[in-house]
Amino acid sequence: MKKSLERPSSLPTGWIRTGSEGLTEAEAENRKKNLLPPDEGKPVYRIITDNIFTLFNGLNLLLALALLLVGSYRNMLFVAVVALNTGIAIVQEIRARNTIRRLKLLRAARVRVIREGQEIQLLPEQVAEGDLMVLRAGDQVTADAVVISGNGRADESLLTGESDDIPKAAGAWMYSGSYLTEGRCVCQAVYVGEDSYLGKLTREAKTHRKTVSGLEKEMNRLIQWDSLAVLPLGLLLFLKATRILGLTVSRAVPPTVAAVLGMIPEGLILLTSIALTVGLLRLAKKNVLVQSLNGIEGLARVDVLCLDKTGTLTSGHMKLETLIPQDCEEEEAREALRRFLGAFDDRGGTLEALREAVGSGSEIPVAIQPFSSARKKSAATFEDGVTYILGAPEYALAGKVPEALREQTEALTKEGRRLLVLAEARGVIQGDVLPEVTRILALLSLKDEIRPRARETVNYFAQEGVTMKVISGDDPLTVSRIAGEAGIGQAEEYVDARTLSTEEAIREACEKYTVFGRVTPEQKKRLIIALKEKGHTVAMTGDGVNDIPALRAADCSIAMAEGADAVRSTAMITLLRSDFEAVPEILLEGRRVINNISRSATLFLTKTIFSLLLTLLALFLPGPYPFMPIQMSLVSTCTVGIPGFLLALEKTRDRIQGDFLKRVTLRALPGGVAVALCGAVATVLPLFGWDQTVCATLATWTAALIGVTVLVRVAWPFNLPRLGVVAGAAALFVLSATLFEPVFYLTNLKGMEWLALALLMVFGIGVYIGVYLLERKISGDLTAKKKGPAGNRPEAAAARKADG
Repeated sequence: MKKSLERPSSLPTGWIRTGSEGLTEAEAENRKKNLLPPDEGKPVYRIITDNIFTLFNGLNLLLALALLLVGSYRNMLFVAVVALNTGIAIVQEIRARNTIRRLKLLRAARVRVIREGQEIQLLPEQVAEGDLMVLRAGDQVTADAVVISGNGRADESLLTGESDDIPKAAGAWMYSGSYLTEGRCVCQAVYVGEDSYLGKLTREAKTHRKTVSGLEKEMNRLIQWDSLAVLPLGLLLFLKATRILGLTVSRAVPPTVAAVLGMIPEGLILLTSIALTVGLLRLAKKNVLVQSLNGIEGLARVDVLCLDKTGTLTSGHMKLETLIPQDCEEEEAREALRRFLGAFDDRGGTLEALREAVGSGSEIPVAIQPFSSARKKSAATFEDGVTYILGAPEYALAGKVPEALREQTEALTKEGRRLLVLAEARGVIQGDVLPEVTRILALLSLKDEIRPRARETVNYFAQEGVTMKVISGDDPLTVSRIAGEAGIGQAEEYVDARTLSTEEAIREACEKYTVFGRVTPEQKKRLIIALKEKGHTVAMTGDGVNDIPALRAADCSIAMAEGADAVRSTAMITLLRSDFEAVPEILLEGRRVINNISRSATLFLTKTIFSLLLTLLALFLPGPYPFMPIQMSLVSTCTVGIPGFLLALEKTRDRIQGDFLKRVTLRALPGGVAVALCGAVATVLPLFGWDQTVCATLATWTAALIGVTVLVRVAWPFNLPRLGVVAGAAALFVLSATLFEPVFYLTNLKGMEWLALALLMVFGIGVYIGVYLLERKISGDLTAKKKGPAGNRPEAAAARKADG
């Protein structure tokens, strides 16, 4: 059942229809403006509070308070690290917010209104109550308005969830938040600002809704699991120290705090946020507006990229190459075309190309049928009873294409030309029904140039293992020829979408064919969905309203800035220069973010895993937890925090592989188990007369060595920057631990203590290697079980090789 959006039949009290000249500037100034709460992103105070008042910051505050109460001030060093991290996150998010605001203002949609007889463009908030808005296909409606003249169809699915286009004619309501899919209407703004339908929805949305990327969802899952363990284990460890070991509260609190600190992966959450934000800023410098972080992550994982031919592979600037008369002389055909073009004020590439070639008339039609992607034709009836129809040959002629014309179209189609037929009929347009064609006036051949760097961009995606599909409303042979010229592989594998009449046919065709022609907007969406059901991650580019259903269905949607307003508001990513060649930059940035977070996450989760395991072991072992908070901060900063942050900013182009959380957890397991077992050994040494400070020193040095070993693995294969990160991390720890031993509660080892350290390190590396080999076997088994042959693809093999 359709959701009703109908306004009351009666208009507001005192409503007066605005004359055809529109409002004067003075009248507009005194009217209510279309002011809605500005979409300027999260306010600064929200950014600050959201970053300060977090679960982990609250937990850190409690831990710091516990140390403060027992006088263990030196162990509170971690508070400075937390404050620094929080400050960095706040600054980065504010920078990103300001950048997005500037880019949005640069590409803000404009509304065409008639004032004092002139058509001008205004920002949506400048539209006044009573203004006459001129809407064309692709324009979004910014205020509730009544159609004064013209007709068309509107998509109200953003408001109702229904995908069917709604016919609009004089007297009908147009609702803010919908957009015109075809036709042209002049509408008078009646309800503006908070009185409009969209304004009421905005006012009812009390809570701030943050878009959460898939990566952030994985992080949130990790937080939930970790949060269930941290406080109970910490409490049990504290009770063991005080009740069983008989330690005083002042001696029991520091090791308990150290255990809890180790189990908190807060640096990873911060790192994920900063890496995504830095990616957004980098893309902004390349004139790419990211409206959703899902866009960066989605494109990083993409293995199928669906393209619309016009405006993506081609420049979108068409040129009439030839006009071939059929049942009349050329001049008559040109005059008929001029009459037809005068009936429309659309500024689309096709009509503009025809106007440049033959000019445009000024005769007012009796009735028109606007172009739509579903009909693939448009028509206009004039006072003398003549109707002109312009469209794709099969559609304009209702499938009745004469043999001679068919031969001409086939020859030109093979050359990659876009073909239109101008036909004449007698009778008046009745809604969607056109009178029968009486004669064919001309065959029009248009040429659309391939973008200069299209082939280079296509080759890049091919090298990266991304399959490309071209989905277009044009003739499949024409699209196939252009796709081939652009360098798309297997472009000769094309299909006419009119033959794909069932869901099963679409599912079978989605992977089999490279080029899809004569596709309707609904079929575009169904193709995207079918590809996703096959296990692909799909990106879609587009610039026309016919692309919107598919853009919404895609994992990553990319709009051209020169496209329709509604398209830009729908897409996750907008190319501000309408430059398809910028898409690889987005792909690379997404891969950089995800791959580097994956590397760094291994370091952070190693700390979390060993802290969890060691805490569990310490509950049953006779000695106390071996680490102090300041020692945990030293190991974490040198082998996790600083190198993790630096690795997260490195350039990388590796394909994203596998489930993120499962993959990084498995990779962190060897280091986590090794440190936990070494720490367990250090826990029992006091039973044999070893000093607790010596045992803590052994555990700290061993944890640092294994941490550097994990760092070597995640930085492999080495390049100069990665080698510098590993060497710098090792050097920083050695210098800190030797020069500032008393600060970190460490001691200078002597005699047998050095031998014990060497043996403990050998034991730790042995455990690491054993668990590593087991982890590699588990990872290999998981890869082999993946659906389809993906686990054996060259890029998967390369990723496994690099990972090892």
